[in-house]
Amino acid sequence: MATLCRPTVHVPEHVITMEQTLDLARSVHADHPQLDLALRLIRNTGVAKRHIVRPIEETLRHPGLEQRNAVYEAEAKARIPAVVRAALDDAQLRPENVDLIIFVSCTGFLMPSLTAWMINSMGFRTDTIQLPIAQLGCAAGGAAVNRAHDFCTAYPDANALIVSCEFCSLCYQPSDLEVGNLLSNGLFGDGVGAAVVRGRGGTGVDLQRNASYIIPQTEDWIMYDVKATGFHFKLDRRVPGTMEPLAPSLKRLAQVHGWDAAALDFYIIHAGGPRILDDLSKYLGVPAEAFRFSRATLTEYGNIASAVVLDALRRLFDENGTADAAKGMLAGFGPGITAEISIGSWVSEPATP
Repeated sequence: MATLCRPTVHVPEHVITMEQTLDLARSVHADHPQLDLALRLIRNTGVAKRHIVRPIEETLRHPGLEQRNAVYEAEAKARIPAVVRAALDDAQLRPENVDLIIFVSCTGFLMPSLTAWMINSMGFRTDTIQLPIAQLGCAAGGAAVNRAHDFCTAYPDANALIVSCEFCSLCYQPSDLEVGNLLSNGLFGDGVGAAVVRGRGGTGVDLQRNASYIIPQTEDWIMYDVKATGFHFKLDRRVPGTMEPLAPSLKRLAQVHGWDAAALDFYIIHAGGPRILDDLSKYLGVPAEAFRFSRATLTEYGNIASAVVLDALRRLFDENGTADAAKGMLAGFGPGITAEISIGSWVSEPATP
């Protein structure tokens, strides 16, 4: 048994609304030949507001990769500890009870990973296993859950901590004028999340089975071009249509477990954009309301990359969870095109460290 406990998610204090985003696009890119298309696509995201780590005036400037990465490190170290402590409290654990830390992020780079800094500064044991994941993008939230599940299945008395740190605003590239990049400037937000997977005890999702799937020959549909100015996000226009080939992989996982993917009690889905949720609703045969937690994250925070699934799950907890034995699915999608999927049942058990 491996229980995914209540996540904690923090978003920064600086806010940019949809209308501010549209106004900035009009002023910064007034002469862009496809401005009207970009504005329409941004409106269609349904993102009412996003949170960013720096005021918008600073975000729009590009001081260079070195300074941006320094901001990433400073902001991560300032914001991660409180989120981790809250997640551990919700799981009724202390740092010394954690056996594995999985750190996921695609918006900054440090070596050694921030897992080493956490172990040295937050009271984790020096034999804590480190698993940093940097290149799965938005799918990394689902991958982290799956790898924590695998670990706690192999070591039933162990506990795993997941930390997601995404500062998408630090990847803004003012020189990128492709419509897909302009759209991303109005879609992605910043957030830090953490959650614990307990090997024994705890309240949350009893993880029972997981799977990975990649759509063949799509590795250049979501990608970074790494240049002197940093990470340049590339988004192929075919990405919004990927739920049709991905939905069968979600159905198969449920079927192997003896479940019907169209008849589950809750769904925690990465909200890459509204069409992702609309199409998945169609191809799984579930009502749009089934994705209300993911849609709320998208509306209020934007696409916060690997932290989306943690925030959507947090919203399920905040709605007072669900009935014991309720069946659910969690899925993250990202570069590859990759799907990381897990299924499990809600469980309420007293936790004992």
